[in-house]
Amino acid sequence: MTAAPDDRTDERPDDRLDRPAADRAEDAPGATADPDGGRSFVRVRDWWDGTTLASRLVAIVTVLLAVGLILAGATAATLLEGTLVRQVDTKLRTEGTQVAQQRLSQLDLSGSPFYTPSDYYLRYSVGDEELPILSETTREQYGTPRVPTISVAEATARRGDPFTVASTQPGSHWRAVAYSFTMNDGARGTAVVALPLGDIARTVRHMAVVLLLSGLGIVLLGAAAGTWAVRRSLRPLREIETTAASIAAGDLTQRVPAASERTEVGRLGAALNGMLAQIEQAFGARTASEARMRRFVADASHELRTPLATIRGYGELYRMGALTTTDQVDDTMRRIEESATRMGTLVEDLLALARLDEGRPLHTGPVDLTVLAADAVSDLHALDPTRTSRLLPLVDGADVSPCVVVGEEARLRQVLANLVGNAAQHTPPGTPVEIAVGVLPTGEGAFEVRDHGPGIDPEHAARVFERFYRVDASRGRDSGGAGLGMAIVAAIVDAHHGSVRLSETPGGGTTVRVTLPGPAADARSEGYHGGFLPSE
Repeated sequence: MTAAPDDRTDERPDDRLDRPAADRAEDAPGATADPDGGRSFVRVRDWWDGTTLASRLVAIVTVLLAVGLILAGATAATLLEGTLVRQVDTKLRTEGTQVAQQRLSQLDLSGSPFYTPSDYYLRYSVGDEELPILSETTREQYGTPRVPTISVAEATARRGDPFTVASTQPGSHWRAVAYSFTMNDGARGTAVVALPLGDIARTVRHMAVVLLLSGLGIVLLGAAAGTWAVRRSLRPLREIETTAASIAAGDLTQRVPAASERTEVGRLGAALNGMLAQIEQAFGARTASEARMRRFVADASHELRTPLATIRGYGELYRMGALTTTDQVDDTMRRIEESATRMGTLVEDLLALARLDEGRPLHTGPVDLTVLAADAVSDLHALDPTRTSRLLPLVDGADVSPCVVVGEEARLRQVLANLVGNAAQHTPPGTPVEIAVGVLPTGEGAFEVRDHGPGIDPEHAARVFERFYRVDASRGRDSGGAGLGMAIVAAIVDAHHGSVRLSETPGGGTTVRVTLPGPAADARSEGYHGGFLPSE
């Protein structure tokens, strides 16, 4: 490595500033870009896009580390070279000047030889005569400096500022200063004192080799440590990948291992676990919905098949002429009418559930549950005069008073009719039935339909609101309806943002309580216009 040129030198400034051939080629007139450069860039980009995230991170860290070390090494070498050159300049200005003056004095006095340091080059010029002084050892090691001819005026103008010159030995340079002087006889001349920069170049080269080797080791060590650190840091991502593969294979119960939510991976894992929980819940709900739909279609088909088969059978009998008497024809028409009525009732129930499932808005308004309950008691008495039916307050000892809720009166009447009909149909004749009405402390309105029959087993109580579910597994009409009455009750109550539940009546029997929001609760519900909340 050569010494940096002095910024004030005007001697061969391009000796140490030669640009690389590639740079000169770029500046050459008519130079064109590589036609394959675009394709090469695309290939490199495709290769980079195909590498793993860990490889990218390690490569980026390694490149940044190498670039940083190169910049640091180049800066250190430049600073060291500049420092050593400045030391040589200082030596030339002090010791070199003294050596030149001493030799000049000896020449003036006697011209006898004198001791000259072995690494100095001296050249005196007076007129056309030059006297170079350089030891043989120094010449063999560093060559002779190519000092240009310097006039007295130029030497005076330089004012002792150092400058760099080349040497007869390739790759070697010298640092020199020039002075002007006047002889005793009045003749004027110039003196040049120079020192070789070979030692500085060797020192800088040695430092560059040391920096290169140490930098290479640091880069390799950094790449190894970066690979370990990146792989360890990305381990949660691999676990997320494994979990995602298991979920894609159908195991929705898999979850990402928990990590600290203070980290990006931890927050990502928590978000994925939340999303997976919702997906699992959605898939479970869809599976349950599909199962209910299949069961619903099968039950509806079964319920419709019986009356249709009855109607078709009696029609075939009539077509075949098997009905020969008026009584037989009348009996057949009665049975056909009963089957059609049963089928019509089933279709009406299915249509009511379908409308509720569509979420059609209810025509809500103030409804007095006490009035509806009193009408239901009257209907029950007309349906079965042998039963004892009463209207009671919800709380024992209180008076029966108005209980106003917000809802659609026709739908709420249907709820009471279904509950009272179930109590009349599924309890022995003469079993007492009470309807209790009252306002709860929360401001909600509630009514209960209480019977004192055999009750419902707990295993059936949890499923009575399912569609087509009946406590009696028999499909005969005499043992019960199609199993849609309680499902309709649950759907209507849900559409009113209420709740319905079963409990055991004290002393035996079943109590069905329906709770509905009062006017105050409805007023606090922003945007509520009687919407539907599906029960399924």
